[in-house]
Amino acid sequence: MENARLIVSYPPYIRNDENIEKIMYTVVLALLPAVAVSVRFFGFRALNVVFVCVASSMFFEYLVNKLRKQDYTFLDGSAVVTGVLLALNLPANLPYWMVVLGAFIAIVVVKQLFGGLGCNIFNPALAARVFLLISFPAAMTSWPLPFSVDMQTAASPLGLLKTEGLKAVSSITLWQAFAGKIGGSLGETSGLALLLGASILFWKKYITWVIPFAFVGSVFVFTAIFHWVDPLKYASPMFHMVTGGLLLGALFMATDMVTSPVSRRGQWIFGMGCGLLTGVIRLFGGYPEGVSFAILIMNAFVPLLDRWDEYSYSKKRRLVK
Repeated sequence: MENARLIVSYPPYIRNDENIEKIMYTVVLALLPAVAVSVRFFGFRALNVVFVCVASSMFFEYLVNKLRKQDYTFLDGSAVVTGVLLALNLPANLPYWMVVLGAFIAIVVVKQLFGGLGCNIFNPALAARVFLLISFPAAMTSWPLPFSVDMQTAASPLGLLKTEGLKAVSSITLWQAFAGKIGGSLGETSGLALLLGASILFWKKYITWVIPFAFVGSVFVFTAIFHWVDPLKYASPMFHMVTGGLLLGALFMATDMVTSPVSRRGQWIFGMGCGLLTGVIRLFGGYPEGVSFAILIMNAFVPLLDRWDEYSYSKKRRLVK
């Protein structure tokens, strides 16, 4: 027994008939409705952005595996998921070299430098989006209009609300925003497509309702309070539900298995924190959208939330004994 060694592998530790490849490619399948709608609205330029994102992500994953002499993981689906999610967070007219740079940040800097899949603290696609947004704000906020053959651009609904006030978005109907006939990134345009795809993940039990409900519900309550106080200044909570990246973030980004809490209590806190931060940034921040920043900030608290639950569980066991 003195020579016995305790070998700890990477999480997750609970085994069943699922594996990384099956889960990741199911997520890709769930994202396909949003990709299809983006191609329908923005043409093949949107499909090109998705292809460049995925190809670049897989290439950088392969390159790091080769340089570090690791087992090749570029085909396990995780790089594909990162590529598709990054593409859905970008405008269709973004220069391709910026798309490749975003994939480099997501895979090499945010994922692999932290140790690879299962070890990264922050969501790679969101971190890359924020990097591009801060580095190239003009390119990242130049939204092409749907069905515009020459990529004519206009501000997103949240951008109009931030810069010109409530009257500027009064002509945008909730159904128009929910269906996706508005300017924005590839994945912000159609909440309907996102909900359709996410239903696959709920059915497979890859995600639970806790984080999306806490996230969206917190945004709804927060914005409803200010709309009730001053309806002539603040948009309705339903407007915030169907515009921007709220549904994409709540359904596909905040629920990331690696960067979200394990326990039910931690998920409630995480989701509500994301929602409150999103509401604060949207209403009072310098950026019209706060989903990406909110999720990344709460990602930093996930280890603390998991450690808190671990400590609480150990304390309960000691009390029982």
